[in-house]
Amino acid sequence: MSKNRRRGPDGGLNPRFWDVLLKLAELGALHARILVSTIALSADLGVSQQTASRRLIELDAAGYIERQASFQGNHVTLTERGRKALEDTYQTLRGVFEERPHTLTFEGTVVTGMGEGAYYMRRKGYREQFLQKLGFNPFPGTLNLRLAPAQAGVRRELETYPAITIKGFTREQRSFGDVKCFPAIINDRIDGAVTLINRTHHSDLVLEVIAPVHLRSELGLSEGSHVKVTLKIPR
Repeated sequence: MSKNRRRGPDGGLNPRFWDVLLKLAELGALHARILVSTIALSADLGVSQQTASRRLIELDAAGYIERQASFQGNHVTLTERGRKALEDTYQTLRGVFEERPHTLTFEGTVVTGMGEGAYYMRRKGYREQFLQKLGFNPFPGTLNLRLAPAQAGVRRELETYPAITIKGFTREQRSFGDVKCFPAIINDRIDGAVTLINRTHHSDLVLEVIAPVHLRSELGLSEGSHVKVTLKIPR
């Protein structure tokens, strides 16, 4: 099967494989390596054993699972990509069945970034849109906040929410992607925004905050300082 047929129209997992990935997670492959029989899997999914085996191979090739075949069966575990695919779907379904909050509050600690936030904030193609859509010209840099492990899902949850989108552009043969923005109040004092930059090198535990002022100076922050952020979810 070609690579394109393994993916959906948006580049994600082809819908025909969702039932397999979900079943593997239900069997425990999300948290541990499990032994899977293609006979049992085919019965659970209502497909032939050959189809069940082929779908495991396809999921492995696409990077959603790690599979090791043996005489006993297939030893399978979901990869980070597989986990994220399921979690993204879960967050999307939450948005369908649950009323979205008007605000979202979280806390993080200040960490030093790699300067990429300042690089993006200086791009004219972004700055003009920040002023137009957010109402302020951001200080050329971001405040990086590390979330507690228990709040690891905040960023992935935000990715499912409607946002103010700063459109990407091309400049000097380089492409700059879209930036999703959520208006926010930092420490109940300063208006700014939380940004989700597609090309960031940060983990899901780090969020980037922008404001019209240098937040470290205005709020007296240093490495490890605790910061409260209240997001306004656009409607």
